[in-house]
Amino acid sequence: MIKQRNESCEVYKKAGRNELLENEKKEIEVISAFLPKQLSEEETKKICQDAIKSAGASSMKDMGKVMGVLKSKYADTLDFSKVSKIIKELLN
Repeated sequence: MIKQRNESCEVYKKAGRNELLENEKKEIEVISAFLPKQLSEEETKKICQDAIKSAGASSMKDMGKVMGVLKSKYADTLDFSKVSKIIKELLN
């Protein structure tokens, strides 16, 4: 929902529709209040490093194991698009 609102904000901004832009920003604030807090980049990296150690991962072949560990413990607090990128960097 937030992604849709952000896309709408870009369109309204380009079109000069400030009143609609402000409405979308307010909706983003309301939606964000109900979402679980996402962890920072540094916190995510630390958690990924710990998961790699606990899964005994040593190469990209072990990425599934690491993702399984993370999803079981942090399904609602991690942004898995960021997690995937971090794990790829750490395992290469």
